[in-house]
Amino acid sequence: MTEPADGRESRGGLGTVRNAVTLLELLAEGPAYQHLTDLAERSGMSVPTVHRLLRSLVLADLVEQDPRSSRYSLGPELVRLAHRYLARLPILGALGPYLAQLRQLVDATIAVQVLVRSSVVMIDRVDGPDSGLFREPHAVRPALDTAGGRLLAARASDEVWAEVLEQADPPDRSEARAQRREWATAPWVRRPETADGIPDQVAVPLVDAHGVTVAALASAVPPGASEAAVGAIAAHLSRTAASAVRTLGHA
Repeated sequence: MTEPADGRESRGGLGTVRNAVTLLELLAEGPAYQHLTDLAERSGMSVPTVHRLLRSLVLADLVEQDPRSSRYSLGPELVRLAHRYLARLPILGALGPYLAQLRQLVDATIAVQVLVRSSVVMIDRVDGPDSGLFREPHAVRPALDTAGGRLLAARASDEVWAEVLEQADPPDRSEARAQRREWATAPWVRRPETADGIPDQVAVPLVDAHGVTVAALASAVPPGASEAAVGAIAAHLSRTAASAVRTLGHA
């Protein structure tokens, strides 16, 4: 939950940035277009403060306003900034040459995932025959919903781990507390298919030369796959991850 902003905070430079970020987060979480008064109520800020911040964000194209309804939504500039950020991630360039070949080896969808606060974000994906008609090329999910998210969250700081637990459903939270040490040290983590349709998947860490886990490399698990088959998929993922990290080391 976001913290209410007081008058002094909203006038200060850091407080203004924090309040603007709060509004962007609320716009990302709710309906596509949201009303000014709803944003004020949810943020704990006054209507004039929210209106002033939204006007500044609209001018920067970080937020857009529907001229018919006067409601607000996230703006197109966020897409450009996201692409600029992704273009500067060395691990994406290092993995690029290997992903199509990996997809052929495991015959399933391959994804590269990073942890952003309490969510796991898919930053690259190569579809396999299991992908079906509907794609999610840049899906964002609660970390504990995915194998890669569990692996990354378990290896993150205690502060990030606490935020992940706070956002999780009670059953996932209880399981995570019991499994964190295993997830943080295991060579791979599996997340069985969920009731809401997230497929069975397995993920391995991408660890850079400094020992920092920078991303997860994940694969869907074909229906009915044996434990031996899952282990074989994880082995392919691990070899690809190691090759990408070596590429980074030579760069």
